[in-house]
Amino acid sequence: MTAITFNQLLKNAQHEVDELFPWDVEEMIEAKEDFMILDIREPYEYRNMWIKGSLNVARGVLESACEWGYDETVPELVRARDKKILVVCRSGNRSLLAAQTMKQMGFEHTHSLKTGLKGWNEYDLPLFNDDGEVDLEAAEAYHIPRVSDDQLGP
Repeated sequence: MTAITFNQLLKNAQHEVDELFPWDVEEMIEAKEDFMILDIREPYEYRNMWIKGSLNVARGVLESACEWGYDETVPELVRARDKKILVVCRSGNRSLLAAQTMKQMGFEHTHSLKTGLKGWNEYDLPLFNDDGEVDLEAAEAYHIPRVSDDQLGP
């Protein structure tokens, strides 16, 4: 088997998953469409800020969270199999792969937020934490990638 890169995985997933931009989701919210926002970031990321009304299920337990009978089962998510679901992450990459996996598991109406929460914030849509609405500039600073020299590779 030939190995592929992360970018190739993303490109393949783009052929299978519809991606929505923040303004598309804003229209859905304004039209009061019935859909779930599934945030697949790690709990420590989610605690910093989230889209109002979103459900957090970390990417690492997503598959078992989507099925009955596991310690990680999230009943609200399993029951949403026929519902429109928007999967979100920081930049739109993890959510794209998660949405692809969910489609393979039978969640037919699953979409990914292109640009992720970073783009959501850049479009000036609100993010929240336990203290209320997050300042736009603070959210922007939080979403700046922090890749170290070691992570850049040779």
